[in-house]
Amino acid sequence: MAEVFIYTDGAAKGNPGPGGYGVVLMSGTYRMELSAGYQHTTNNRMELMAVLAGLKALKGTGHQVWVYSDSRYVVNAINQNWLKGWAKKGFKNVKNPDLWKELIPLLRLWSPRFVWVKGHADNIHNNRCDQLATQAADTADILVDEGYINNLSTNSEDSIFE
Repeated sequence: MAEVFIYTDGAAKGNPGPGGYGVVLMSGTYRMELSAGYQHTTNNRMELMAVLAGLKALKGTGHQVWVYSDSRYVVNAINQNWLKGWAKKGFKNVKNPDLWKELIPLLRLWSPRFVWVKGHADNIHNNRCDQLATQAADTADILVDEGYINNLSTNSEDSIFE
């Protein structure tokens, strides 16, 4: 059984605004970096998209997966079982339901353990993810966060109309 370590970070300039995520995956001597930027999104969406990208990149089966994130929003949702409660209530009044729903089958598949790390501190992998996320948010070849746009009417906290 291989141990896989996934470090993630998200960034948004303006919140909402242009954003990006960065991911560093490591297992043994293998290392992979992922990132993508979005035109109009939020920091929390980018934190979640980073986790999704990392878990989607895994191949094979039976790995012991560790996800390291500086997002208390993400880590607490998993470790304190908020996500289970949100799902039972049909994600009513929950921000980013599209991403949480997409994450659930990946959690079932990989059973990752989530660990919170302090952002912008001494963790070199988290710092690298921050660099990747920020660079992705600044790129000219930036994507559209369809989920953010589609959820504007239900996500008043993230809305650009406040």
